[in-house]
Amino acid sequence: MGSLPSSIFLSLSFRFRLLPAGRGHGERRTKGGKRWKRVSALYAGPPEECRFKRRRRFDNARCFSHSDNEDEVEKRAGPSGGSTEEAERRGDGSGGGSDDMPRSERNNASVSPRSHILPEGPAYNSFQVDSFKLMELLGPEKVDPFDVKLVKEKLFGYSTFWVTREEPFGDLGEGILFLGNLRGKREEIFAKVQEKLHEVTGNRYNLFMVEEPNSEGPDPRGGPRVSFGLLRKEVSEPGQTTLWQYVIALLLFVLTLGSCVELGIASQISSLPPVLVKYFTDPNAIEPPDMQLLVPYVETALPLAYSVLGIQLFHEIGHFVAAFPKKVKLGIPFFIPNITLGSFGAITQFKSIIPDRGVKVDISMAGPLAGGALSFSMFCVGLLLSANPVAAGDLVQVPSMLFQGSLLLGLISRAALGYTAMHAATVSIHPLVIAGWCGLTTTAFNMLPVGCLDGGRAVQGAFGKNVLFSFGLATYLLLGLGVLGGPLSLPWGLYVLICQRSPEKPCLNDVSEVGPWRQTALLVTISLVVLILLPVWDELAEELGIGVVSVL
Repeated sequence: MGSLPSSIFLSLSFRFRLLPAGRGHGERRTKGGKRWKRVSALYAGPPEECRFKRRRRFDNARCFSHSDNEDEVEKRAGPSGGSTEEAERRGDGSGGGSDDMPRSERNNASVSPRSHILPEGPAYNSFQVDSFKLMELLGPEKVDPFDVKLVKEKLFGYSTFWVTREEPFGDLGEGILFLGNLRGKREEIFAKVQEKLHEVTGNRYNLFMVEEPNSEGPDPRGGPRVSFGLLRKEVSEPGQTTLWQYVIALLLFVLTLGSCVELGIASQISSLPPVLVKYFTDPNAIEPPDMQLLVPYVETALPLAYSVLGIQLFHEIGHFVAAFPKKVKLGIPFFIPNITLGSFGAITQFKSIIPDRGVKVDISMAGPLAGGALSFSMFCVGLLLSANPVAAGDLVQVPSMLFQGSLLLGLISRAALGYTAMHAATVSIHPLVIAGWCGLTTTAFNMLPVGCLDGGRAVQGAFGKNVLFSFGLATYLLLGLGVLGGPLSLPWGLYVLICQRSPEKPCLNDVSEVGPWRQTALLVTISLVVLILLPVWDELAEELGIGVVSVL
């Protein structure tokens, strides 16, 4: 696949507008129409006729220089000098129906709602021009200029928001950002203009209230200066879940179930046959053993597998329970298998626009709080059963050095099991301890304040996108140095970079504060996350009595 040369993207100070050319290129697309009709109309006919149509459209292109305070000055944009009347005299009727139209009808004809920018001159060949037009036609649908004018006249004014200028809005500049001065309380004005928007334009657009980019100072009434962004619904709202996405989600769920079963088998490593232990622990082992030897251990591994998988499902249920009363739609979760923890959690997308930042914080934190509460309950119950002689038959042996993987969980285990039990080479614990440990670790990873993780979404809603950027840099640095997560820091960092690095899209009301109690709860949660993921180094482990430190 070829790419366009960089010479196409020049910094122009002109705005181009097409006058009708008699064919489908200047027509407005109807609601039920397809963009391919416009493409076929542009390239219909023999090659010679197509080249002539393109040449005639450049004759009909007019350029207007513009500024903030000056009137538009019409300039000739044809391939050679001369007046517009000279360009009309060159037409011989073969270039389309527009050459036979009276001049008055041409000037009154409607133009395309998309802002056409047509390059001209000898620096552009026909392929570059065609590529530029095709990219414009296949790009996202832009806001109709007539609707922009209607919104400025009907929605904004002296009593709401006084518009001073407009800028492109959206990832590809497909929307309009209105900048100006707010004339009242932002929440009341936003509710008023949203209601008027539906009355004036129907259900075609979404209006966003965002912080003014590159603002010189705060709003005189307090808080940041605000501006309003207008986007089409088909551009701003997430797409529906496809059949292939359901298939992929099902396959990932099956793989996650398998990784949870593998975790349950690995927890019984002290009772596995030596040939299996050697194959799974010795990196030099090449020839695989008879896997039929694992069958008797699958049944005993299922309780731990179901516990780990149940924690992840409870985590996702927490998201859906918090989203339902707010009328926010969530997509199907894509579970991520992991052989060390059973699962890395799941990727759950928003399938509707979030109304405000408080809702974003509530939904983002609901899943980790639900999964974390269930995991901590399993962890504590497992520690109690580990110290109970009645449950001795259900205990499994694990190396004591595993408790050095978490400062907080290691201290709780040391307090529950005692110094003597923790200073042995192996520690007898109930499988619920492993399930709770894995669940808390996965929950902590997902609450890291970076990208589109639950923690990243919560920080973006509570403190804004700039604070999330600072938190994200610190998180990537700590993961890269192995300070958080120990040996799992590298695979988790790669997973975030590949799948979850982009922040969440803005809310409809992306300005109003969430309140101090949400911010405080989030900061406390992030502090617990750091304590869970912070490993214990040997000197501190020896001093605290967590595990046996081998001295060579």
